[in-house]
Amino acid sequence: MTVAFDPTLYVITDSRVARGRDQIDVIGRAIAGGATMVQLRDKDLSAREQYALGVRLRDLTRASNVALICNDRVDLTLALDADGVHLGQDDLPPEVARALLGPHRIIGVSAGTPAEFAAVDITCVDYLGVGPFAATGSKGGAGAAIGSTGIAAVRRLTSLPIVAIGGLHRENAAEAMRAGANGIAAIAAIVGADDPEAVARALRAVVDASRLR
Repeated sequence: MTVAFDPTLYVITDSRVARGRDQIDVIGRAIAGGATMVQLRDKDLSAREQYALGVRLRDLTRASNVALICNDRVDLTLALDADGVHLGQDDLPPEVARALLGPHRIIGVSAGTPAEFAAVDITCVDYLGVGPFAATGSKGGAGAAIGSTGIAAVRRLTSLPIVAIGGLHRENAAEAMRAGANGIAAIAAIVGADDPEAVARALRAVVDASRLR
């Protein structure tokens, strides 16, 4: 891994949710508020547009010592020299991604149920994205909310770091942590906020406090 791997507060880009604001400014403010990982995920952008945004994000995250992860795209991960990739159930198998990316990059995989977890070669994986925790409008086709019961079901099967994702905000983040998550991911709660730094700081405080209990 090229930078410190810290899934405590994982912010994910989305140009629609950002409401026309410069995503570098939005993500920079989220990092200032305590975000520890960033994922480039912008399905409305062309590959070239994603690359251009990724170059700017890479410069920002390197200056902040925060990992930059690309959603789905191993090719984009390599082109950007990003820190890793996050794979869905229909993307390249993690063992193939590992062969292409080498031993040091971060690989995350979505696994919202025990059945999805069972389909993953966990020897090639650094963390799991488990969700959707609650109803979310940020990710189309995310499926039914799994809540704390779903997080706990996957936690019982593995010691891998779990990042809870989907509909997370200040009021339910502690519940996800108590169920076994090691961190939380957010799109709308942070990227869509009027003050991303303040929201990130509040979410980070909830996650950090949950770890002390």
